[in-house]
Amino acid sequence: MAGLENRKARHDYEILETLEAGLVLKGTEVKSIRAGQVDFTGTFARFQNGELFLENLYIAPYEKGGYTNHDPRRLRKLLLKRHELNKLKARAEQKGLTLVPLKIYFNERGKAKLLLALARGKRDYQKKADDKKRAIRRELESW
Repeated sequence: MAGLENRKARHDYEILETLEAGLVLKGTEVKSIRAGQVDFTGTFARFQNGELFLENLYIAPYEKGGYTNHDPRRLRKLLLKRHELNKLKARAEQKGLTLVPLKIYFNERGKAKLLLALARGKRDYQKKADDKKRAIRRELESW
């Protein structure tokens, strides 16, 4: 399940729950994702009229796309089953929780999927403590 990962999300957020969602994409967007031209900076998911949309995901315009190219930061609909949407909406409305993308990948059938996380933002002191633990773990592994 190799794909494009949002490594900063695991640093900035405490991941509480993850789930897989489909993405509604245009043809040139698929080609840009396959080429690895995605930027997750500032990306989040939001409910709008009972549906879930991914906002601020930058997918670079396909270099050979011409006039068929897409808007790089357009709203992209996420595909989930109705009961998953209702459950996620109830959880996401809790104070301090947000929906962040962790990874975009293609499944075995060639469909673009997004690993979405229900997360709580970390404070600066939590990030520093995690960095310190990671550095100690690396030091011990090098022995």
